[in-house]
Amino acid sequence: MSNLFTRIKDTIMADLHEAMDRKEEKNPIAHVNQYIRECEQEVKKIKQLMDKQYEIKHDIDRERNQAKMMVEKRKRQVQLAEDMQESELVEEARTELEQFEARVAHLNEMSDKAIKDLETLETKYIQMKQKLKDLYVKRLELRSRENVARTQQGMNKVLETELVSKSASKFAELESYIERIEQRVHSEYRLHTLDARFQELERKASQSN
Repeated sequence: MSNLFTRIKDTIMADLHEAMDRKEEKNPIAHVNQYIRECEQEVKKIKQLMDKQYEIKHDIDRERNQAKMMVEKRKRQVQLAEDMQESELVEEARTELEQFEARVAHLNEMSDKAIKDLETLETKYIQMKQKLKDLYVKRLELRSRENVARTQQGMNKVLETELVSKSASKFAELESYIERIEQRVHSEYRLHTLDARFQELERKASQSN
């Protein structure tokens, strides 16, 4: 049954990846956005782990401070037991004093290592954020290039020889049509002017008679 579920899951994931690949071919910026989102999630996870490391460092320091307090306390008790000549208490206090001193030494080493680890992690984290910022800049560059390419593609479509020739033909037809109208108007104007002149001439002729 588990193998069946695995095969079904693999088939679904394969179909999903194929669909994503087709989508990325149509819109490469979508692929970049998805990659950036994944990087952002990783940076967020790293930040959470670093915060946890700071908490661990805080816990180490707290344990070390408590151990140091016990060292000072047992030292006073050893001195007191020696002053009071309580040999048994002196031995017991000295045994615990050695244990606490060993604990402080170990916690000092842990604290030093934690500081170095945090310094390394901080450096790596800053590098990660810089890389993420570089991705933001790269996305801007790709968006700009994509927009310019699409704009040029549209311009080239308008400036194609076939479209230009069709436009030129349409303009030529329109210009010819306008010229015919202008010629007709001019002819009608001349005819109108000629008729008016003859009417005036006929009027003068009739008056002279």
